[in-house]
Parts: sequence; structure tokens; C-alpha cells
Amino acid sequence: MYKSNINFNLYKTFYDVATYGSISKAAVMNYTSQPAISRSIKNLEDQLNTQLFFRTKKGIQLTEKGKELLFYVEQSYNSLMVAERTMFEDDTLNKGKMSIGIPSHIATFYLFDAIDAFHKDYPNIEITIISLGTSALLEKLSNHEIDFIIDSEPIKSIDKDVVIKHIKDLDNIFVASELFDTSKIKKIKDLEKYPLILPIKGTHNRTALDALFVENKVNINNVLNIHTSEVIIGAIKRNLGIGYIIRDLVDDDIKRGILKEIKFPDIPSQGISLVYIPSFITKAPREFLNKYFNIKI
Repeated sequence: MYKSNINFNLYKTFYDVATYGSISKAAVMNYTSQPAISRSIKNLEDQLNTQLFFRTKKGIQLTEKGKELLFYVEQSYNSLMVAERTMFEDDTLNKGKMSIGIPSHIATFYLFDAIDAFHKDYPNIEITIISLGTSALLEKLSNHEIDFIIDSEPIKSIDKDVVIKHIKDLDNIFVASELFDTSKIKKIKDLEKYPLILPIKGTHNRTALDALFVENKVNINNVLNIHTSEVIIGAIKRNLGIGYIIRDLVDDDIKRGILKEIKFPDIPSQGISLVYIPSFITKAPREFLNKYFNIKI
């Protein structure tokens, strides 16, 4: 039977060297000497009977076995960080942390009112907001670096512990600058005569829109493809064409008369989902979702 007396300090040293990519940097961060760090790595390699690092001209790098070990050590380390947070938070939430993964364009209209209310009630909770692509956010969620994700659908994860919960449908609209002449647009096919400002191809929003164009035999040629909603809005306001955007992002501009909506039937909507791992939701993010978003988890 395999028995092991795990020395957590050795794994902590391994994690630091792998993270910093340098024995000298790991020594500085741990207030110890380089020889002490090297001895710890050698001890761990002897215990595991495998080489974990090799040296190159660019410095120290993980071997394949080292990469495998780092995967498990990193998960364990992040789990311990969540456990520490659970111990740190108290029932009154006078202290604690919360980290949210959300694209910037969704955060703009969907997150900040709730953040403002939560922060007023619990000013000592440290809040971090991370805006990355969906795959990067899912990786951080699986590593317990963030508490939950709010992102556009569809969202797929291979992590069996991840829960994906639909929470809202968003309306997409066509919109133009108030100065842009849209008087001759009566039906969606008329759009092929105008310059369009659209999300880039491959995004869910664009794919659904392209299907609508095919269905209505709309042949588009004059297109400005833009990756972010913020830049799309900027291009619309510069009178560069008719844009396709989430209504919530431009609703205030429409009400103020800066932009105008061009209405068509059957425009595809866009769903957003909450993504989380139930066993790793601590008190602060649970309270935030339950009370300020009315999402029961």
C-alpha cells in the first residue's frame, strides 16, 4: 500500500518556483536563500523519483512531469485559498472578498447598480472584477480564482462541478446616429444599401444575425466589423453607419435623442448566464447573488 507523509512546505516551494519561473525570485519572495530553495526542490524530486525542472538559457522551466504536478498543486493551493476566505469571512460580512468574472460590456449596464448597493451595505468586502474571454474566465473559475461568472450564452464547460444558469435575455437592436438618414429604411432588406457596424464574425451575436440576413435574403457588403461593444457605439456616434448592439448599452442615448432605433421584427435576442461552482461559493458572493441579483443558489 502506498503511504505518504506529505511535506506541504516542499509543495509550496515547488509552486512558487513554478509560478515565478525562477529560484532566485522564489527565494526573495519567501525570505530565504537560493540554496535552501534548491534543496527543497531536490528533496521533492527525490521523494517523487522524478525531475520537475530543467535549466535553459532563458532560466528554469517545468518538465512534463512538473507540469502535471503543477496542475494538481495549483488546484489544491486555490482550494486552500477559498477555505481560508471561508474562515476569514464572518456572519456579518464585516470582512471578506469577492471576485467576479464578467465581460466589460455586460458589466456596464448589469453589474454596477448591484455593486453600488452591496458596497454600501458591506463596505469592508474587497471586490475584484475581471473582464476576459469566456474560456479564460472558465479556467479561472475552475482554479477558484474567481467566485462566479456572468457572461453571454452559449457557455460550455467540461468541468462537471460547474453550474450554468440562465438569468436574463437581452434585446439586440439596430441603431444609428440621430444625424444618420434612415428615412428610406422600411424593411430589413433595405439595410444592404447602407454601411453597417457589426460584431465580428464568429461571435454568437453575429452568427444569429447572419442567419437572420440569410433568412431575409439580405446581402451585406459595406460592413465595419468591430470586436467590442464600446467601440461599436463610438463608431455609431461618429456617424459611420448603422450599428447592431445590445439595447441596454444605448438605451440612455436613445432616450436623450443622441441615437435612434431602427425597428424590425424578429431580431435575435441574447441570453446571459450565471456560472459558478456551488461548493466553492463563500458567504460574500452568495449574499451578493441572492440579495442584490435575486438569484437563488
